[in-house]
Amino acid sequence: MNNPIEQWLKTYYFTRAGVSIAWVLAALNAAPSSAAAGILLVAYPVWDALANLADARRSGGLAANRTQATNVLVSVAVAVAIAAGLGDMHRVLAVFGAWAILSGLLQLATGLRRRRTTGAQWAMMLSGAQSALAGAVFIVQAGGAADPTVATIAGYAGFGAFYFLLSGLALVVRSMRGKAA
Repeated sequence: MNNPIEQWLKTYYFTRAGVSIAWVLAALNAAPSSAAAGILLVAYPVWDALANLADARRSGGLAANRTQATNVLVSVAVAVAIAAGLGDMHRVLAVFGAWAILSGLLQLATGLRRRRTTGAQWAMMLSGAQSALAGAVFIVQAGGAADPTVATIAGYAGFGAFYFLLSGLALVVRSMRGKAA
C-alpha cells in the first residue's frame, strides 16, 4: 500500500532529478565567467534549501526533520557566501566543497532515519556519502592552479540527478512489489 509520505517522496525525488538535469545542461552551456554562471552557482544551494524545506514540511515538519531543517539553513548561508565570492572561483569551489560535505552528511542522516519508515533509501544514503567525498575533492581542487568554473560542479549535480532518479525508481519498484504481494 502507498502511504502519503512515500507518494510525496516519489514526486519529490523525480522533481529533484529533473531540476538537477536542467541545471547541469544550463551549467554546461553557460560561459564560465558569465552572469548566467554566477546565477546558476547561487541558485543551486537556493534550490536545495527550498527542496529540503518543502520535503521537511510534507514529511512531518521541520521539528521532526532536524537534518533537513539544518540543511535549509546551511544551504541559504552557502548561497550568500557563493554570491559574495563570485569574483574568486577558487573560493566559490571551496565553499561549495564544504557545503557538499555537510549537506551530504545531512542527506545521509535523513536517509538513515527514513529507511525505517519509508524504506528504499539506499540511493539517498549512497548519494549523501558520495556528496561528502566530492566535497573533499572540491576543497582540494580549490587550492589547485586550475581555474574552476560552473562546469566543474556539473558532474556533481549530474550524480545528484542520477541518485534522485534512482531513489524515485526504488520507491516505484517497492510500491509495485507491495501491490503484487
